[in-house]
Amino acid sequence: MLNLCDVQTMKTLLEAAGFRFSKAKGQNFLTAAWVPERIAEEAGADEAAAVLEIGPGFGALTQQLCLRAAKVLAIEVDQTLRPVLKQTVGAFDNLEIQYADAMKLDLAALVKERFAGLRPLACANLPYYITSPVLTKLLESKAFESVTVMVQKEVAQRICAGPGTADYSAFTVFCNYHAVPEILFEVPASCFMPQPKVTSAVLTLRTRREPPCEIPDEALFFRVVRAAFAQRRKTLPNALAAGFPERTKDELTERIVSCGHKPTVRGETLSIPEFAALARAIAE
Repeated sequence: MLNLCDVQTMKTLLEAAGFRFSKAKGQNFLTAAWVPERIAEEAGADEAAAVLEIGPGFGALTQQLCLRAAKVLAIEVDQTLRPVLKQTVGAFDNLEIQYADAMKLDLAALVKERFAGLRPLACANLPYYITSPVLTKLLESKAFESVTVMVQKEVAQRICAGPGTADYSAFTVFCNYHAVPEILFEVPASCFMPQPKVTSAVLTLRTRREPPCEIPDEALFFRVVRAAFAQRRKTLPNALAAGFPERTKDELTERIVSCGHKPTVRGETLSIPEFAALARAIAE
């Protein structure tokens, strides 16, 4: 079995295929074997699981997933990697590679069609520039038991941040609404070719069967969250006034106070249950 993290093996196969790294696609391939091994283990890939992998790249993580899971469906947007992946992971009979843009696919339908009877997991080494949209799509699909991804360390910290901290954001609330995130380990830049300028981190998001609290109107809840974070330096009444132009500032302030907050409160200090209570107050 090929060592897919060996730099010389990588260079030989990539050169033979005429492959060139694309900055636009955020391509950085792993050169430390312990990283894909640990990601596959931490993801929970086993004989009862099927894994959707987004962006297999050179195939290092794909290989480790195939060695553990019953089935792996890898989605790769870069057609120039077709001959490379045929060489690196083409021998696995439990692997299917689909050359497509994952953002344009119906992931829930794919899982229902291909993963019947197996625990559906998602796994990816995400290019930094598409981390948020891909994670959003994976979580909104509600198709996976867990999502395990490698992202920029700062993004992982933001996803796991608590209310009132500098890293806490609307995306934090979104991720924690859909899942319970946990940072597993860091991956230094020296583990990649070419080396990125940042440290990476692997985190897992165990998806929730139910929201963390009662939220009757999900659309309104997220409208409140987006408005609260859209203008972080403003107090919550001012931020909501901009996000809810159909309501008066006095009315919104009254709703905020009715939830037990001072009029000077800022949105980034509210927890998910507090946002939910505010959304209910505004709805009433």
